[in-house]
Amino acid sequence: MRFDLVTLRLFVSTAELGGVTRAAASLHLVPAAASRRIRDLEEQLGLALFVRLPHGMALSDAGRTMLAHARSMLHAVERMQDDAAAFLHGGRGIVRIAACTSAVLQFLPDDIRACNAANANIHIDLQEMNSEGVVRAVQRGVADLGVYESSVGSVAMPTLHYRDDRLCVVTLGDHPLARDAANGQAVTIDSLLAHELIGLTEGASVTITLGRLAARAEKPLKMRIRVGSFDSMAAMIAAGIGVGLMPEAVAKVIANAPHFHHLPIADDWAARRFVLCHQPRQSLALAADSVISSLTGMPLPPR
Repeated sequence: MRFDLVTLRLFVSTAELGGVTRAAASLHLVPAAASRRIRDLEEQLGLALFVRLPHGMALSDAGRTMLAHARSMLHAVERMQDDAAAFLHGGRGIVRIAACTSAVLQFLPDDIRACNAANANIHIDLQEMNSEGVVRAVQRGVADLGVYESSVGSVAMPTLHYRDDRLCVVTLGDHPLARDAANGQAVTIDSLLAHELIGLTEGASVTITLGRLAARAEKPLKMRIRVGSFDSMAAMIAAGIGVGLMPEAVAKVIANAPHFHHLPIADDWAARRFVLCHQPRQSLALAADSVISSLTGMPLPPR
């Protein structure tokens, strides 16, 4: 089975634009030739990648699966081009890191600055996503290294300890939890689950943790609103819609107005561990070793 990059790009563009004519125009191809390329690709795979509609094309179930592979292959080619360009300009390559939001906000700015100072000829490409997305990115080869929160679970990749933090509850001063805390009552998972919670999107470690704790306590999780960032969470809390969980260091920066209260959590689950995972070292450029050592503070053994 043989694929060329033009056909892969055409397949991705057809899926994104909903028709081969528009995709052909975007790639400066003749529509008839583009149609033939799509048919040839389907014949090679033995699959119908698209459902032909009166006014366009839609991906079949098989096509949706193949699209993920095509994007991964094109991304790998782009990485190769970027790395080649870096070496041509005297660098040692590009190291791609995927990291969860909590790590990006709390630790990585200083750590990347220190890494850049120690390794000026290594370029770091950082992508922020939720913890589940980080693990998928490294597993699929989209990222070389990943930093995620350990509540995601064990992964079939090399891992190293990265950092730790602790969660707190952020609420308004007149909320029942804040009044209870002022009277000396500690926040527990039972008291937290009694109230409306502002969650993060599916796959975020905070959301995963709350879901597991609610299931363990056999109580409903009152989380009707999920947002994409801690800034948005703070806005919802400020409007009195609910309370939220944030890392203590993040809450001090994002929810620092006087009307916010930061409540400590007595339970052990509030302590979190961040993990650095990476591709097998034999598949990584040597530049990645330097970045891993810089981020974790631990020298790696020779290859």
